[in-house]
Amino acid sequence: MSTKRNTLFQRWLLPGFLFQSVIIGGGYATGRELVEFFLSAGPLGGLISIVAVTVIFSITLAIAFELARVTRSYDYRTFFKQILGRAWFLYEIVYIALVILVIAVLGSASGELVGARFGIAPVVGTIAMIALIGVLVFYGTTVIEKVLAGWSFLLYAVYAVLIWAFLSKFGHKIPDVLASDDLSGPWVMGTIRYAALTATAVTMILFCVRHMESRRDALIAGAISGPIGMLPAIFFLLGMIASYPEILAVPVPSDYMMQQLDFGWISIVFYIVVFGTFIETGTGMIHAINERVDHVFLERAMQMPRWLRPTIAMFILFFAVVLADRIGIIDLIAKGYSALAWIFLGIFLLPLLTVGFWRIRK
Repeated sequence: MSTKRNTLFQRWLLPGFLFQSVIIGGGYATGRELVEFFLSAGPLGGLISIVAVTVIFSITLAIAFELARVTRSYDYRTFFKQILGRAWFLYEIVYIALVILVIAVLGSASGELVGARFGIAPVVGTIAMIALIGVLVFYGTTVIEKVLAGWSFLLYAVYAVLIWAFLSKFGHKIPDVLASDDLSGPWVMGTIRYAALTATAVTMILFCVRHMESRRDALIAGAISGPIGMLPAIFFLLGMIASYPEILAVPVPSDYMMQQLDFGWISIVFYIVVFGTFIETGTGMIHAINERVDHVFLERAMQMPRWLRPTIAMFILFFAVVLADRIGIIDLIAKGYSALAWIFLGIFLLPLLTVGFWRIRK
């Protein structure tokens, strides 16, 4: 039996750290995503937009956690039956496309980092990412919860050092850059697109809702999860604003910022942590698919074979790597993410905030 302290962590804080773990790799670890959805609308507009997204996340996750808790929907198949009914399969089709797209982005970014900073063939970075995701997926929920939560603490520490150092050196430019923005950019659209696309990450961590015991737990966990997930992104965006507008054309802005600091051996730690975030996100996304398959086995009074978990992972990873090799990170994010964002708005965010909220009240 866990202690009270551990139980509070599992009920209130663990969901936020898991949420951050699954969104950061495909959501802002490289910085390219922040350029596409926020900074492209201007520095001030981007900053307002990312704060608005954080609030939307808190509201969305609170509703999703409570709906999952009261209906015991711990995998996305069961969850979407609550808000889409018989059309639940629409989400699965689009979700699998998202998984392949995001892992393609991660594979491309892994190759960029390894190739540029360690003088190793880019394919080595991609293969290493695939192998480590396969290992984590094989061991299942308990190990994944511990690894994702633990890596989040390390990530916070390393990103705090990076952003503090960058702002200390270049932060004096930020007031002038913000003052020059007239808010004429499409920051409202950026808010909607990023929120609709990234909030779907909650369906990848529904397994943690098992720890919640009351509506209070679900609402507190949701409210906390938004800031836990996005505070690093907000400070990251501030650092990027100091290098605006030249950073708009940089494929991997986080790497660009690190090179400006010339941190020596600390930069090696940073790249290892960023690489780890790619593994976190890929693991979380594929684990959600495995949980959905596992639920089907349970419905039939059967146990999912352990070998099937890494097999599913390898199948998805193969297609993602092929996609990354043919398209490249900038086009993957600019075209693929933008298209899927509007689809997820229609089949996830709006149904959750309407049908999902109604079902909770009912």
